[in-house]
Amino acid sequence: MARKQNDDLLIEDELAAAFLNDDSLADDPVAAPAQQPTDADNPWEESEDDFPGQLAVDVYETDEQLIVKARTAGVNKEDLDVSISDGILTISGTLSSGDDAVATNWHIQECYWGEFSRTLALPVAVKEDEVAAVLKDGVLTITFSKIKQEQAKKITIQ
Repeated sequence: MARKQNDDLLIEDELAAAFLNDDSLADDPVAAPAQQPTDADNPWEESEDDFPGQLAVDVYETDEQLIVKARTAGVNKEDLDVSISDGILTISGTLSSGDDAVATNWHIQECYWGEFSRTLALPVAVKEDEVAAVLKDGVLTITFSKIKQEQAKKITIQ
């Protein structure tokens, strides 16, 4: 690959060196790998233990209802907490692996175990006292009745 006229761009070898952490290019400010931030550099960064897992949701509506679905496979309904206040829905709970064995050597760890939470503002007005929550086949479905919004009426100017 030929060097571009703009020296700010990394050429292929410099890019590879940046990812491979090649110390021979450390004096070159263009090719030097970026300094990794420390916890002191980023006060907003939280440790994994301080931040519960996020829960993915689908939110959609029909003519009469607003539906929120969340995949909660492996969570018992006793371990779920669903609440709503002023149009803000919160779903939280705990996902247990069911395995009390202490692992000494992980090879792959892709599954999330522990507390999770999701808070979202509902996109339309709902009747908070007309809600149903059902946990079936690992999917939590929360159904709200929507509040009918009156159509704007045309005012004739005389």
